[in-house]
Order: sequence, then structure tokens, then C-alpha cells
Amino acid sequence: MKKSSFVAMVLGAVSVVLFALGMCMALIPEWNAFQPGVIFGAVGLVLGLITWIVWRRMEHKQPIRISGKTVLVVMIGVLGALALGVGMCFSMVWGKMVLGVLIGLVGIVALLCLIPLTKGIQD
Repeated sequence: MKKSSFVAMVLGAVSVVLFALGMCMALIPEWNAFQPGVIFGAVGLVLGLITWIVWRRMEHKQPIRISGKTVLVVMIGVLGALALGVGMCFSMVWGKMVLGVLIGLVGIVALLCLIPLTKGIQD
């Protein structure tokens, strides 16, 4: 394993755990820890961004250029993930199975559309 991959794996794991713990703290009312949860979640997001920057520098990669396609891909990814999560909430939390499955499928299709958008379609 390359050193850059190991560093990215460790920093990424720490950032994901902090983000997940922060979201649990903020969103589970029984814990009464909304403000610390938001702080933990924000620290996890910032650490994830730092991890990404450190990994790109260790791999000697060029900075990412922001173009219209990049913005479109990010927006489709965010909307697809949100639709999938909302569909899961409809199904599991609010008891509306059919609507939840339909919304979740829309999210899955949106996320699957990312593959040809990023990699392209080849013969």
C-alpha cells in the first residue's frame, strides 16, 4: 500500500466517524446534543476536505478545475443522495412504503447516471 493511500484511509476514516457521530448527536433528540453535534459534523467535513487536499498533493495531482460539468455532476450526486435518503425515511420512519420506494428509486437512478456522466460511454 502506498503511503498516500494509507494516509488518506486513516484521515478519511477519522473524518467519516466524526461526521457520523456529529449527525447522530444533532439528529437524535434523546441525546440533547444538537450544538456539539453540529460542531462535530462540521469538524468531520473540514477534516474530509483536508484529507482530499492532502491526498491529491501526495499523489502529485493537478488541482481540480471547476467547470459547468463539474457543478452538474456534483448537483446530481447531492440530489440523488438526498432523494435516496428521503425515500428511506418515507419507508422506514414515516411508514409510507410505496412512496418511499419510488423516491428511493429516483435517487438510485440519479446516482447511476453519474457513471456515464463522469466516465463517458465508449464502444
